[in-house]
Amino acid sequence: MSRAYHVEEVHLASGASLEPIAGDDTGGTYFLCGGTAVLHASSDGYASLVADSVGEALEELIRLPAWCEELSGELDEEGLRDVVRAADDEAREEFAPDLDAQRAALISGLGLPDRPLVELLALSEAATRRTEPDHLLLNSQELCAYRLEEPYRQRLRDVVLRPGREALERMRSGDPGARAEAVADPVLRAGLLHAARCERRDSDLPLLRSLLRLELAGASAGRADRYEERWLAAMLVGSYGQADDAPLLRAATSGQITDSAGAVAWARAEEAKRYGQDSAGRDEFTWAELAHRQGLVEHARVALIRMLDDTGPDAGRLRELSRALERIGDHAQAARAQFNLLSLQDTDRDRASEAYVLARLERSKGDLAAAGRALERARTAVGIDVGTGTGTGGGVGGDPSDGTVAEWHRRGLGRLITEQHLELTLAAVEAGDAELARTTMAHSRRLLGTIAKNSAKALRELSTRATWAVAGLGRPGT
Repeated sequence: MSRAYHVEEVHLASGASLEPIAGDDTGGTYFLCGGTAVLHASSDGYASLVADSVGEALEELIRLPAWCEELSGELDEEGLRDVVRAADDEAREEFAPDLDAQRAALISGLGLPDRPLVELLALSEAATRRTEPDHLLLNSQELCAYRLEEPYRQRLRDVVLRPGREALERMRSGDPGARAEAVADPVLRAGLLHAARCERRDSDLPLLRSLLRLELAGASAGRADRYEERWLAAMLVGSYGQADDAPLLRAATSGQITDSAGAVAWARAEEAKRYGQDSAGRDEFTWAELAHRQGLVEHARVALIRMLDDTGPDAGRLRELSRALERIGDHAQAARAQFNLLSLQDTDRDRASEAYVLARLERSKGDLAAAGRALERARTAVGIDVGTGTGTGGGVGGDPSDGTVAEWHRRGLGRLITEQHLELTLAAVEAGDAELARTTMAHSRRLLGTIAKNSAKALRELSTRATWAVAGLGRPGT
């Protein structure tokens, strides 16, 4: 109890409260999560939920102590008691001669129940399996996640496909209510189609046709039904190679499919490209996106953070992670991915493009100083020097350093960089950071005078707001 602190600053990815309440003799720490549940974090980077309450956690620690290393859910009550007895014998000899008296005093003094060990172990393992998604522990400085033993991790695929699998079985059995639900719910249809892809049957063709027609109808009606599901449904129908399906597939693929033979070849090629043997990483993005659409934001967050932790210098994967994390609203993790992505760019244009995105993410997460540094990198990449009014790498008055940002100010890149300067100016005013607001506004004015007139015109309203906001700094009542 005297060591209620951890070896490093940590927090829960979900944002729930986290309070250190005790330490152990290996440098690990026990935390109270959300005021009730108990999480244990080791000093070597593992963290798992221990129990749903402090009482249960104490009961586990006292009756199934850490030195009982051979505990297994496969053992019966007598087997567990044998394991505990053997481990206790070693503990008495090595470091705990008064173990029996101390344990009895704790059980009596705390009023702990005398429940079977198999039940107690089952409670402990069930809690550990609930670690994700709500109790993912992060290093607060680097934002990397603590690890969880593989047997206790949830497979996101199984979580997001569960509703689709259930609906698929109902449709296969002829339940009319299942089709009505699929008609009304495009997210359910997405899960249903992915379930059909993963668990195919020859008899599924009629229901796949109906799902493809639903996707086409949604697209025709202008609803926000997704292109990805229409393509997947077309791929599944096309794989059967039925001549009668050619008109339907032609409509779904904008004329790419003209006959049954072509449909089979196209379906096989698409499946190999999208869902082939090397598609495990791609599938993880699919499941994370589906989780987000299902409202399972924490499940999506866990999957994407784990993916980011495991991603090396892979620009394409980092870009996709950055965008996916931004879509679920985790701007801090998105900025982490974007920062790593920016470091991999080797042309001025790519550096400028990724730097303004990083600025947007840093501003969204609330780190305005970091957003300012990102915009400085964007200005450096395009070669604009506000202090002297000259360009040094593609800005007006200078030659591009590598030729990739020539005329940047006449293109969309100039507008996007300028827009982020104006947004940061407003954010700095709101935060009361007068120095950052004035400095960033000075850069904004220079940029507005540099970019194309139509781009500057499109930003006029934002520019006016930023100008008035900076002008009002320091005035009473502003």
